[in-house]
Amino acid sequence: MAEKQSILGRISQLAKANINAILDRAEDPEKMLDQMVRDYSNSIAEAEDAVAVTIGNLRLAEADYREDIENARTWGEKAQVAVNKANELTAAGNTEQAQKFTDLAKIALEKQIASEQEARAAEPMIASQQEVVAKLKDGLAQMHGKLSELQSKRDQLVARQKTVEAQNQVQEAIGSINIMDPTSEISRFEDQIRRQEAITAGRAEAAAISFEDQFALLEDAAKSSEVETRLQALQAGEPQKAIEGKDFTTY
Repeated sequence: MAEKQSILGRISQLAKANINAILDRAEDPEKMLDQMVRDYSNSIAEAEDAVAVTIGNLRLAEADYREDIENARTWGEKAQVAVNKANELTAAGNTEQAQKFTDLAKIALEKQIASEQEARAAEPMIASQQEVVAKLKDGLAQMHGKLSELQSKRDQLVARQKTVEAQNQVQEAIGSINIMDPTSEISRFEDQIRRQEAITAGRAEAAAISFEDQFALLEDAAKSSEVETRLQALQAGEPQKAIEGKDFTTY
């Protein structure tokens, strides 16, 4: 009986285990779940063996009980037959033979009483075993439910872990090619090109300014030369040449 109580207590303890609380204390929940699945599977297998033995013992006790009840009924019938025969012989005046059947009736009644006593003695034990077996079966059902819960949580955890790993890989990939990152190689290369473009534009602008100044100087020199020529002509008494206008009459 103590062994049965031990089995029942172990099954009850496993069935009532708080999986979430256990996982909260685990450093590696996935490994913890794998270990718990193995432990639960082993415990269920051991419990099923123990429950099978308990149920087997119960069925034997029940069979013995039914046999005792049947024996009690059979011996009661035999006692009745012997008494009837004894009464018949007594009525016929054969007291000696009647006494033999009366003695046989007593033996049958003794066996009937013994079978009844054995049956009554077995009833509390059978009732107790039936209660234990019912609890063991219920505990096993709960353990199977817990095992399914463990397996489901493990699958969910593994799937979530793979999702997180995939997200991390995507984020790392995005970070490695982020062209807006000022520390990236692409950004530094872009800055170099912009600086080179600015320098080239500056040189072009500076060269344009230089050309314009040179042309302006040439124009100023040409103007001064024309002025000196005309001044010398006037000083020499030469008449000025009038500009001859063009005829823009439209035909």
